Amino acid sequence: MATKKSNENSNKNGATLGFEAKLYQAADKLRNNMDAAEYKHVVLGLIFLKYISDAFEEKYNFLIQEFANPQSEYYIKDETLRSLSADDRDEYLAENIFYVPKEARWSYLQANAKQPEIGTLIDNAMLAIEEENPRLKGVLPKNYARPMLDKQRLGELVDLISTIGLGEEENRSKDILGRVYEYFLAQFASAEGKRGGQFYTPRCVVQLLVEMLAPYQGRILDPCCGSGGMFVQSEAFVEAHGGQRDDISIYGQESNPTTRQLALMNLAIRGIEANLGQEHADSFHDDMHPDLKVDYILANPPFNSSDWGGDRLREDRRWVYGTPPTGNANFAWVQHFIYHLTPNGIAGFVLANGSMSSNTATEGEIRKNIIDADLVDCMVALPGQLFYSTSIPVCLWFITRNKENPNFRKRTGETLFIDARRLGKMIDRVHRELTHSEITRIAETYHAWRGDEGTGEYADVPGFCKSTMLAEVQENGSVLTPGRYVGAEIQEEDDEPFEDTIAHLTKTLTEQMTEARRLDDAITKNLQMLGFGGES
Repeated sequence: MATKKSNENSNKNGATLGFEAKLYQAADKLRNNMDAAEYKHVVLGLIFLKYISDAFEEKYNFLIQEFANPQSEYYIKDETLRSLSADDRDEYLAENIFYVPKEARWSYLQANAKQPEIGTLIDNAMLAIEEENPRLKGVLPKNYARPMLDKQRLGELVDLISTIGLGEEENRSKDILGRVYEYFLAQFASAEGKRGGQFYTPRCVVQLLVEMLAPYQGRILDPCCGSGGMFVQSEAFVEAHGGQRDDISIYGQESNPTTRQLALMNLAIRGIEANLGQEHADSFHDDMHPDLKVDYILANPPFNSSDWGGDRLREDRRWVYGTPPTGNANFAWVQHFIYHLTPNGIAGFVLANGSMSSNTATEGEIRKNIIDADLVDCMVALPGQLFYSTSIPVCLWFITRNKENPNFRKRTGETLFIDARRLGKMIDRVHRELTHSEITRIAETYHAWRGDEGTGEYADVPGFCKSTMLAEVQENGSVLTPGRYVGAEIQEEDDEPFEDTIAHLTKTLTEQMTEARRLDDAITKNLQMLGFGGES
């Protein structure tokens, strides 16, 4: 069933580990004057290095024990031969574990953390790992020896990261470094502000997209994948609902080379296989998957991008519903997503709120054509302050190629509108977050509307959701703003008689006026004691 709540493992995976915040604070203190945008690659590169080293050491120790056990069929009598056999590169690659040569193992680097050449040792370790593991070629950061990076602080950072996975038993889980990696991504995104939004989509937004699309099996594409958060959550969703990682195939693309490195490390640290193309590239001008058709698209493209090079793509085959304006890429992205969907495919993506109503240039015409083709499945208005890159509210679009898909209730000529602007809670002074129960409510509303098995009957809720016919949307000028359709929330009736209400309000007002006079008298007396004001 598509809307059942994630099991205990998913709740556990989403929980904070407790020491993550302290770990980040300690790492941030070592940043000194280095810019957060640069420092994140220093820290995340080291976390990745420790992860693959720990995974290697775990397998290495297992092999040593196996070869040393006289009862094992793999028993090797000679100790030297045991060590050589346990260090056989093929033993690791056969189980999708990165092979880590001796000079790159974390134990060696930690032992030399106080040495002035620690930066050079780390760079050499990264190079050695890339040579032994072709999948990582060109992925790892290799500039730890640069003069501006304080080597004493770098050594202290190595010691700090060495503490990850130690201590309590629950902190030795396989996923811990992956979760620390994700936590650090979020914190660096917050520290970078607007630039941080280019590589990180808030976890709650990704979770909502994934819960609504429910990508159990098939091909998934994110053509502007940032650090790969959409893929990580998709894998987590499949596993939380009893599926296998092999049930989905992942494709992506990222134009920023350093962000692409973050994505490859983020996926590798969790053992997720993905095809991100041969190199970093712009999806509009150098599509790494030009003929790919997928079952699901999850994406958070750059908002209102004005320099996307649209003037060079005026006759592109993707612009079925109209040529996008050169000054805004929003509807270029929408049509790019539609182009890559299978006949039964569905896309869920984030866009700026303006995309729901703008008539600038050709945007209104393109939106109208997409609506008239009955492709808009659902629109969700989100609250503001969810993103690190902007405080403005954004929306989620859900586009489907086939509303008569036999797997769901036929919703031909209908669109579901959900107004979630009043949801979420503030997690600090400037950032809001959707709660688990709010994500569940929105997702379950959508799946009930689609008629997913076991979801119950859908019903409109004034102020929150409304199933709207195509004709009504067309009558409203093809505007897709949910607030225009869901109406006002029903207020609870007050059963108190009018006379009683007036009496209570009058009493309260009298009490407040009395208190105001008392405070005025007290202030006057204090001023007189200080020599100000006349005699009472």
